[in-house]
Amino acid sequence: MDAPDHGMSTTSPASPAAWEPLTPRGVAAFARAPLWRLLLAQLVVALLAAGVTGWFLEEEWFPVVRAAIRQLPEQGEIREQRLDWPGGAPVKLAGNHFLGLGVDLDHTGQLAREAQLQLEFGRKDLQIMVSPGRMAVDYPAGWRIAFNRPELDSLWGAWEPELAVGTAAAVAAGLLIIWAVLATVYCVPVRLITLYENHDLNWGQSWRLAGAALMPGALFLTFGLLFYGLSSMALTQLAVVWALHLVIGWLYLFISPFFLPRHPSAPRVRGNPFTDARKKGKK
Repeated sequence: MDAPDHGMSTTSPASPAAWEPLTPRGVAAFARAPLWRLLLAQLVVALLAAGVTGWFLEEEWFPVVRAAIRQLPEQGEIREQRLDWPGGAPVKLAGNHFLGLGVDLDHTGQLAREAQLQLEFGRKDLQIMVSPGRMAVDYPAGWRIAFNRPELDSLWGAWEPELAVGTAAAVAAGLLIIWAVLATVYCVPVRLITLYENHDLNWGQSWRLAGAALMPGALFLTFGLLFYGLSSMALTQLAVVWALHLVIGWLYLFISPFFLPRHPSAPRVRGNPFTDARKKGKK
């Protein structure tokens, strides 16, 4: 009699091919798929998120920064935690629906807040305003930061392409690293669930399922950023989307194991044993 297979093989006749991380069954399929298939799927999702992020920056934020630099005076700097501003204030530098930049040395509140994210440079600090609140950030001590058109125009022109590519690359790499770390933690509940349900996954297979369960939430957040960039939702709604993407990951993590095929050697319970016992006692 052959010894039963306790989940050491990477494939199962009853397991569907792992090719999509959109449904619980699709996520579960990655558990017994080769590792390269999970990594390839994660790379595609990470590149999609990076592409949407880069597109948003290039279309909505970077043009505002370029326009604001053109409005700066010939001289100006931040030195010893103090903004040296020779021009008049308050003054709006540039802005759109998403980002607004302005100078209000005493934060008088006279600048109109038309953007969802407003950066206001004061005499001693930078105020970041997002409805309904604001946060003040002191200028760094010991730094000299250019705040004039000639210097910043040349710096921004040289670094803007690298900043866009670098941000997109950081998003993709960061997602892959975060997914690897979270999968290492999340594989523990996956392992416990599969043991209880007689699916008998080993630790490597549990890790792959946990890693696959994180992709649906990331896709949800990516499309949320896309719709935000298309002005189909507000920044507060994007924050809700961010919170929901965490919940989606947890739901897939705990639901997907139930879509795994049971191990062939797992006992199959037919009917309710307690009900059957009571029926036999009445006879």
